[in-house]
Amino acid sequence: MIPRVAFQGELGAFSELAIRQQWPNGATAIPCRTFPDAIASVRSGAAEYGVIPVENAIIGAVKVALDALRSAGIEVVERSELRVPIHLCLLAPRGASLAELRNVHSHAVALAQCRIFFARHGWLEPAPHDDTAGAARMVAELNDRTVGAVASEMAAERYGLEIIARHIEDVPANWTRFLVISAST
Repeated sequence: MIPRVAFQGELGAFSELAIRQQWPNGATAIPCRTFPDAIASVRSGAAEYGVIPVENAIIGAVKVALDALRSAGIEVVERSELRVPIHLCLLAPRGASLAELRNVHSHAVALAQCRIFFARHGWLEPAPHDDTAGAARMVAELNDRTVGAVASEMAAERYGLEIIARHIEDVPANWTRFLVISAST
């Protein structure tokens, strides 16, 4: 049976990469708007598992995710954990250039992993978004050459965006630790 796995974000998010790593033979990724929504999907049985990022090599604890797990209390249990290499890309509509970009959207946690890149490119204004892949989808829909996103290569492929710069994370050995959770009953 192919497991259903809830995660925060949209398809193309780094959590989807974690799902692919944990279940190489396949899983159905269930996108959820927030971490509490992903955990609620697990608690309700809509998903057998959830994949939640809890720590990143650059920024440390993913507080919003840890808070959501604490709120769930004993209703969910940790089944395993995995570490996923995180390589961030600057994405834009096809034909855009780095010089044209002005606003760059992504999850606040991803933007915090690229402080050096933004410091070196002072004309770029980071803008928080609910998630990395959602920011990529929005950039594709806007098709405005002044608006970009920080997300994965997978998001670039999924939403038809051009990769303007690769490996823009502050630390080359960047990773995120994810917990795999299930309902406790």
